[in-house]
Amino acid sequence: MKTQSTLDELENKIIACLFCPRLVEWREQTAHGKRRAYRDQKYWGKPVPGFGDPNARLLVVGLAPGAHGSNRTGRMFTGDASGDFLFPALHRARFANQPDARHSDDGLILQDIFITAVCRCVPPDNKPSREEISLCLPYLVQEMKLLPNLKGIVALGSIAFFETLRLLGKKPTEIIFKHGAFYQWENENMWLLASYHPSRQNTQTGRLTVAMFDKIWQDAIKHLEQVV
Repeated sequence: MKTQSTLDELENKIIACLFCPRLVEWREQTAHGKRRAYRDQKYWGKPVPGFGDPNARLLVVGLAPGAHGSNRTGRMFTGDASGDFLFPALHRARFANQPDARHSDDGLILQDIFITAVCRCVPPDNKPSREEISLCLPYLVQEMKLLPNLKGIVALGSIAFFETLRLLGKKPTEIIFKHGAFYQWENENMWLLASYHPSRQNTQTGRLTVAMFDKIWQDAIKHLEQVV
């Protein structure tokens, strides 16, 4: 209960964040502009905190909220094409109780997994600056500290992968990003598994297939069970 309470406090802190003027302006502009398909919906238009099981052993790290996905719904990977690919995979792997994630009150429950991102505000062209990433990363560090059972991390995309490496104190120049790559260091329990991001650009071109993505989660389960 103490962990959940502290996560709730962090969530409130993230939602109130105004550190990056460019991102504040863009997220609010996008929320007011709306996409035609969602013109009758109220957009979240604020920073998006992580969510999931406070007792999770597995952390999933993405890049940033989608303009008309998380920036609209207020929940990571919810309401856009990336989530439409991610949550069915999590459901098949039994990390999620349902394959759909449409809005924040849709009944989705995550088991043994917590989903977050490098940046909490939607960036223009999906490209946060180096400074914006640096300002936002402390929130990810705090989330990791508040997940007492954390054993492994799945990084979705190269930016999430290399930023997570930095947080783990590793030198990115010595490690290669490729789909399915697994890293665990001597005398450390924490491990890192790399995956292509489930963006439409990757899934519709066949760069990331359902079978490839399913294997990521099966590998994650295998590594979780191997960690003592």
